Amino acid sequence: MHRIYRITLDDALPVLAAARAKADEIGVKQTLCVVDESGQVIALHRIPGARLTGVDISIAKAFTAAGHERATHKFNEPPNGPALPGNEAFGISHMLPGKFAIFVGGFPLEHDGQIVGAIGVSGGNGEQDKAVGAAALEAFAKHIADNPPAS
Repeated sequence: MHRIYRITLDDALPVLAAARAKADEIGVKQTLCVVDESGQVIALHRIPGARLTGVDISIAKAFTAAGHERATHKFNEPPNGPALPGNEAFGISHMLPGKFAIFVGGFPLEHDGQIVGAIGVSGGNGEQDKAVGAAALEAFAKHIADNPPAS
């Protein structure tokens, strides 16, 4: 048997709050999506004024980060990227159309060596999305440290 940790809305809300605070601080209107370990949406927040396309993009980024257990921008860094013919990520986006993202903005959430969810960030440039993602990851780590899962 394998124990699976799954985040809940109570785990997602501090992640969204930290991501929103960072987005506000750097002045970018973003859409933020938190998914569980299977890529199913737990919470979605579109900051007023954020692009409409950010909803689907943030979901795809979070889904990819959870499903492939790595940040989405890693698909375009050596040794796995860029996502061109002959490299690992090439073609996956055609297998999962509209669900697989290979650009900056998807970050897995980890606990006890397991991916328990992910956050997708859409609306800024790559550096802005990374900054908001870093704030979200930091908030998740603090939340889990303050509220450890029951054994």
